[in-house]
Amino acid sequence: MLTLERAKELNDSMVSEEHLRLHALNVMSAMEAMAEHFGEDKEHWMAVGYLHDYDYEKYPEEHLQHTEQPLLDAGVDPEDVRAILSHGYGICTDVEPQTDMEKSLFTVDELTGIIQAYALLRPEGMNGMQVKGFMKRFKDKRFAAKCDRELIKKGCEMLGMELRDVAEICIRGMESHAEELGLTGKEE
Repeated sequence: MLTLERAKELNDSMVSEEHLRLHALNVMSAMEAMAEHFGEDKEHWMAVGYLHDYDYEKYPEEHLQHTEQPLLDAGVDPEDVRAILSHGYGICTDVEPQTDMEKSLFTVDELTGIIQAYALLRPEGMNGMQVKGFMKRFKDKRFAAKCDRELIKKGCEMLGMELRDVAEICIRGMESHAEELGLTGKEE
């Protein structure tokens, strides 16, 4: 099973851009919370979340086309590689999310971008963020415009969950890692 330590070692060997590492941490934090929600192994889900964009920095136009074999060669379990590939379903892969882990990764990848953008706007960062405020930002398509809201909604449908419930889980997960994510807010 993929450990968080191994995922960080693999990812950090390919990813040097700070914003991509931060994105990996955001997704990792959300995946921890989703694992807790589903009663699954938190470290395992965190590891898959951290490693999900393994080839993106080097191959942004061919994302996930340079992931499968290198990760298998590095000893990553085929199920974990499949989960990573599934987050690009309908965009750059045809690997459909099947498990709760895969569906969660598919959903939180984009969702964490909106949560992060909202936290950066708030003087208190992630601290005390409420889903009501998030939902207002989510509905404003100009806010964090690059985050694909239809994909997030599709992921929530796959999970059989309401968007606000998934957002609440992810907000709490990211809030618990706010310092590591640089989302503690601005000192007055």
